[in-house]
Amino acid sequence: MLELLTVRQRVAPGSKWHLHRRWFVASAMDQLLDEDFAVAAKNRLYECLDRIDQHRAALFTHLQARWKDLFGATYDLLLYDLTSTYFEGEMAQAPKAKHGYSRDKRGDCRQVVIAVVLSPEGFPLAYEIMPGNTSDKTTLKPFLEKIQAQYGQAKRIWIMDRGIPTEATLEAMRTSDPPVSYLVGTPRARWDQFKDPFDKLPWQKLRATVEVKLLAHGDEVYVLAKSQGRRAKEMAMRRRKLAKLLRTLRVLRRTRQHPWKRDTLLHKLGAAHQTAGAAWRFVKLTVPAAGQPVNRDTFQFELLKDKLKDAQARDGHYLLRGFRAGDQAGPLWEMYMQLTEIEGAFKTLKSDLPLRPIRHQVERRIEAHILVCFLAYCLHVTLRQRLAAHAPGLTPRAVLETLSGILMLDVHLPLADGRELVMPRYTQPEPEHRLVLEKLGWELPAQPPPRIRSPQLPATSTGKETKSKM
Repeated sequence: MLELLTVRQRVAPGSKWHLHRRWFVASAMDQLLDEDFAVAAKNRLYECLDRIDQHRAALFTHLQARWKDLFGATYDLLLYDLTSTYFEGEMAQAPKAKHGYSRDKRGDCRQVVIAVVLSPEGFPLAYEIMPGNTSDKTTLKPFLEKIQAQYGQAKRIWIMDRGIPTEATLEAMRTSDPPVSYLVGTPRARWDQFKDPFDKLPWQKLRATVEVKLLAHGDEVYVLAKSQGRRAKEMAMRRRKLAKLLRTLRVLRRTRQHPWKRDTLLHKLGAAHQTAGAAWRFVKLTVPAAGQPVNRDTFQFELLKDKLKDAQARDGHYLLRGFRAGDQAGPLWEMYMQLTEIEGAFKTLKSDLPLRPIRHQVERRIEAHILVCFLAYCLHVTLRQRLAAHAPGLTPRAVLETLSGILMLDVHLPLADGRELVMPRYTQPEPEHRLVLEKLGWELPAQPPPRIRSPQLPATSTGKETKSKM
C-alpha cells in the first residue's frame, strides 16, 4: 500500500478517494504490484497512513544505504534549510498547525514548518515537522542531535543560509567534541566589521561575473563574493519598488485632503510601506501632527540619495562564514552554491508532488502525507540521478510523460462455454519509448498471463419481472 501511495503521488497526485474509486482501476498498478483491488480499499489506505510515520527513520536509513550502492553517494556535505506548507481549515485536531511566517504567501492559513537535510546530489537524509510558528533560529540544534543519533558522528560540513544559526549555536558547533564544521551565509552587517581588511585584498575571478576574496579571522574564514548578475537583479528589484513608492507618495501629496483626513493618510502610508518593503528606508517623510491639516506644507517626502548610493555599492555582494570547511575562496563559494539544490527540492515538492495544501485534519495523517511526498521525491531524485548518468538532458518529468504513452489493455475473448478469456496486454513501445528504456537499461516485464472469467449468473424470475443479479 505504501508503494501504491508513493507511486501515485509521483505519477498522478490526487486524493485517496480518487485513488480508490478511479485511478487504481484505470492504472496498471494491480499488475505491477501483483495485487487485486483490495490493496486500494479506502479504509486500508487510511490505515496505512495511520501507521507509516513511525517507520520514517528506518526508511531514510535504508534509502541512504541504497543511494550509496547505486550512485556512490557521499554524505560529507549536508544542506540544511526550512520551508512551510499550509492547511485549509481550522485544524483543531492538529496541535502543530499554527499561524506563522508563511513562505507560501498564505499568512491567512495555519501551517507547519518543515526542516530538511539533503545531500548535494539532492538525496534527502531526514526531515522534521515543527509547529507553524517555530523560529528558524531554534531548529538547528535539535537537528544536529537528530542526525548524529540516526547516522552516527562523522566529519560533516553543514551548509546553511543566513538567519538559521545563531552566534550561540555556531559557538557550540565549534566547541563540541568533535567540532562540527559549517559554511553559512552571514548578514551584511558583519561586512562592516571587516570592511577595511577586505578592501586591502585583491579580487579572485571565478567566473565571468563572479569574484571572491578570502579573509582568515581566528578559527574561521570569511569569503566575500561579488556577483554581477545578482547585483543587476537586486538593483532592478529595488528600482521597481522605489519607483512605485514614489508614484504613490506623489499621488497622495497631490490629493486634496480635509483636516479630518489625517488618519486616512496614515493608513495609506502604512499600505505603501508594506508594499515597498526594504525600499521604504530610502525615503524620509514629514507627516502632519495630530490636529494639523493635510496639505503640501505639512506632508512632504525626500529621497535619501546618499543612503541609496551606499546600498547600490553593496548590491551583488554577500558574505560567507566557514569553520573547518576549507581555506580556498573558490571551493568554498562553489560549496555554498549547492544550496540551490535544496531550493529546487522545495519547488519540486510543492509543484510536481503537491505537498501543499494539506487537507488532512488528523495529525498522524498530516505527517503521513508529508512522508509520502518525501518518498515520492526520493523516486524523483533517484530517476534524476540515473538520467544524469545514462541520458543527460532528459528530466524525470519528460521521461514520465514519454512513457505514459505505453498503455495497459484488457482484451476479452468469449469462449464456447459462456466464459471469457481476459488477456491483459500492454501496447508495444514506440521508437521514442524504446529509446528511453534503452538509455536507462530498463526492460518491460513479460506480458501478464491470461485469466478465465466465469460466466454471469443466470437471470432469476420473481414472478413479476426478471432482473440480473450483479
